[in-house]
Amino acid sequence: MGAGESGVGAAVLAQKEGYNVYVSDSGSIKPAYKEMLEKYGLRYDEGHHDENLVLSSTEVLKSPGIPKEAPIVRKVMEKGIPVISEIEFAGRYTDARMICITGSNGKTTTTSLIYHILKAAGYNVGLAGNIGRSLALQVATEHFDYYVIELSSFQLDNMYDFRANIAVLLNITPDHLDRYDFKFQNYIDAKMRVIRNQTEGDAFVYWMDSPVIAKELGKYDIKSRMLPFSEVKKAGAVAYAEKGKYVIEKPAPFNMELEELSLTGKHNLYNSLAAGITAKLAGVSNESLRRSLSDFPGVEHRLEKVTRVKGVLYVNDSKATNVDACWYALESMKTPVVLILGGKDKGNDYTPIKQMVREKCRALVYLGADNSKLHREFDSMGLPVADTHDMKSCVAECYRLAQPGDTVLLSPCCASFDLFHNMEDRGCQFKEAVKAL
Repeated sequence: MGAGESGVGAAVLAQKEGYNVYVSDSGSIKPAYKEMLEKYGLRYDEGHHDENLVLSSTEVLKSPGIPKEAPIVRKVMEKGIPVISEIEFAGRYTDARMICITGSNGKTTTTSLIYHILKAAGYNVGLAGNIGRSLALQVATEHFDYYVIELSSFQLDNMYDFRANIAVLLNITPDHLDRYDFKFQNYIDAKMRVIRNQTEGDAFVYWMDSPVIAKELGKYDIKSRMLPFSEVKKAGAVAYAEKGKYVIEKPAPFNMELEELSLTGKHNLYNSLAAGITAKLAGVSNESLRRSLSDFPGVEHRLEKVTRVKGVLYVNDSKATNVDACWYALESMKTPVVLILGGKDKGNDYTPIKQMVREKCRALVYLGADNSKLHREFDSMGLPVADTHDMKSCVAECYRLAQPGDTVLLSPCCASFDLFHNMEDRGCQFKEAVKAL
């Protein structure tokens, strides 16, 4: 159900494994995916679901973007048909070691960094999940010894027997509450599924300074090896920063100068520590790890420096689709900021960033189909404000408000679907508009 990267990849693997496959999408299917369905001779419908076919299924593989409240999904569940994720299905047909990364923020950077480290060390490794190509398609058409998989809460929701050999949990802060009945605990429970089915031979890497994670750990009988990291050296931490050094004690000793890390900012220290522990679990040499932590180029749409225009730096952080991500972006800024906020609100509480906005921001530019909540939340702070509904006028307002030496930061706190196809589209439009100045 759903004919995007996840659904089409799952269909190809299912056909290979001898299943009778039907692909159904209530919207239009992108040409590239339609071409793949036809190449493999897979039955599909677009623009509607054939309910008789769907409800006669033995098992339904649901793409993560489809909510459980969708009418067809409700009917499937009412009939008692198992609903699983592509990741769950793909895991049945590979014996590769699974390195799974989740968290509210930092997933893509950490996943990409771990992949970069293992690839540079010569490992036979695939990149999959919420980033890269479908895990199921790779299992069907290629062979890897390791998979580095970014997992969203939506993907974790429908995973039952899948097991992560190395589970990485970066943080848990409120996000996607609109998909979790506006209950934070429901979202927390989804994230904690990353350690489901782990055994004594597996490892769990997590940020020990998160009060949410600390509280949750007591609820679980965790059998895997626990490897917590922290910003500073403290009891129990196996990795931390101390006296200008990046330090890993376990699973094997490693250290390097903090200033040699390619990623900067406190949030990226956490990402780099998690990646380093994971690399040492996989047996990467110190020399190779040091080189990869130093030369990692970063991730598009995550604190991506676009260019300078008349002394003003423009930074694309379109991946900041929640409040916590914006906080970390602002925390890393060393100059006055013109901040772009807005999009599809997911039940956001903006309180955590208000003090940071007061300290760091020269002006605010709202970018959304409906900016009324932003006006209610921020106008009373007394900063100059501009209201915009498309990227071109948004960047024009930033250009007007910024002064030489400032940073214009697109770190919206919100999903992009009100005005853009996705967060990548939003980031690309921002870069194009900036370069056209």
